[in-house]
Amino acid sequence: MDSSGIGQFIPLILIFVIFYFFLIRPQQKKVKEHKAMVESLKRGDKVITTGGITGVVERVIDNDTVEVQIAENVKVEIVKSTGIQALLNSPEVKK
Repeated sequence: MDSSGIGQFIPLILIFVIFYFFLIRPQQKKVKEHKAMVESLKRGDKVITTGGITGVVERVIDNDTVEVQIAENVKVEIVKSTGIQALLNSPEVKK
């Protein structure tokens, strides 16, 4: 009786393992890479915002926000963690 009870949970455990390796783990890796990219922002970096606007980082205001120049004499403050999608001028090394 005990072996059949444990046998019923094996498919659920297998599904969780599959979800972990195909969904959860890659998402955690992507979040870690994005966090490292955002923390390494400096003046002169070309970035793409979440809204699709490209610009150049003018200054890092504090740990949370940056000032991005999107056109001549047009600067906006953007929250680094949610507003910056990608760097345009950094060569990414694919493994």
